[in-house]
Amino acid sequence: MTSTRRQLVVLIERGTIPWEEVARAVRLSGLHPSGRDWLIFLDRLLLWLGCLALAFAVLFFIAYNWSGMGRWLRFGLVEAALVLAVAVYWLMESRRVMAQVALTAATLLLGVLLALFGQVYQTGADPWQLFCVWAALMLPWVLVARFAVLWVLWLALLNLTILLYYRTWGGAFGVLFGSEASALWVVFLLDSAALALWELGSRRWSWLSVDWARRLVALGSGVPITLLLMMAIVDGHEATLPAWLAYPLWLAAIYGVYRYWRPDLCMLAGGCLSAIVVTLLFMGRHLLWQAEAGGFLVLFLAALGLGAAAVFWLKRVHAEMQT
Repeated sequence: MTSTRRQLVVLIERGTIPWEEVARAVRLSGLHPSGRDWLIFLDRLLLWLGCLALAFAVLFFIAYNWSGMGRWLRFGLVEAALVLAVAVYWLMESRRVMAQVALTAATLLLGVLLALFGQVYQTGADPWQLFCVWAALMLPWVLVARFAVLWVLWLALLNLTILLYYRTWGGAFGVLFGSEASALWVVFLLDSAALALWELGSRRWSWLSVDWARRLVALGSGVPITLLLMMAIVDGHEATLPAWLAYPLWLAAIYGVYRYWRPDLCMLAGGCLSAIVVTLLFMGRHLLWQAEAGGFLVLFLAALGLGAAAVFWLKRVHAEMQT
C-alpha cells in the first residue's frame, strides 16, 4: 500500500523525474490542495459550523429567555426548528452533504426537545433515561442516513446511557464484578462488538470506511479494558481475573487485525500506548512501595525504553506498509 507521496519520492531519488520538473510533478500529483479544494473545504466547514451554531442557538435562546417564554412557545420554537431541519433533509436528499448536515441538526434538536420536555414537566426521570430515549428515537434516522457521524453519536449516547445507569443503580451484575467495574465491562463489550461489526460492514458499505470513526469506536473499546486491567493491578484480588484474561486477548486482536488484515498504524499506536500504561502501572505497583526513591528512576528509564521501542517498531511497520 504505497502512497502517492512515497511513489513520488522514490521517482525523484532514482532520478526518473529531473529536478527542474519536480515542482510540476508535485502539482500534477495532487499532493497539495488546489484553490478549488480549499473552497470546497471552507464551504463544508462553514456549513457544519453553521449547523451546530443554529442547533445550539435554539437551546441557549430558550434557556436565556426561560422566564419570559411560556411552555407552548418553548415547545413551538424547538419543534418548528426540528420540522424545518427534517424538511431540509427531505428536499436536499439529492445533495448528500446538505442532507447529512440537516439530519445532524435534527438529531441534536431532538435531544433539545427531550431535555425541554423533562424540564418543563419535571418528570423526575434519571439522566440515563434521557440519553436512552434519545438514542431510541434517533435510531430510524441513523439507519436511513447511512452517515458515520450519526452512528458515532448514537453509539456515544448508548455509552452515556450505560455509564449513567450504573452510576444510578449500581448495575445488575454487581454481584459478579462490582458496580464500578460492571459499567466498564458493558461499555467494553458494546464498543468491541460495534468495532467488529463496523470493520465487517466497511468491506461492503463504503460510507463506513471512515478512519476517524473507526478509531473513535476503537478508543471506546480500548479505554475501558485498559482501565479494568489498571483496576485489577491496583486491587489485586481474584475478582479481577476476567480483566487479566480479556486484556491480552484484546491486545492480540488489535495486533492481528490491524497489523495483517487491515493495516492501521494509528490502531497499533493505541495498542502500544495501552500496553505501556499498563506495564508502567504494574511496575509502579511493585516497585514504588518497595524500592522507594529508586523506583522512580526505574520507572523513568522504563518509560523511556518502552516509548523508544514502540516508536522504533511503529516506524518499521510504517516502512513495511509503504512498500
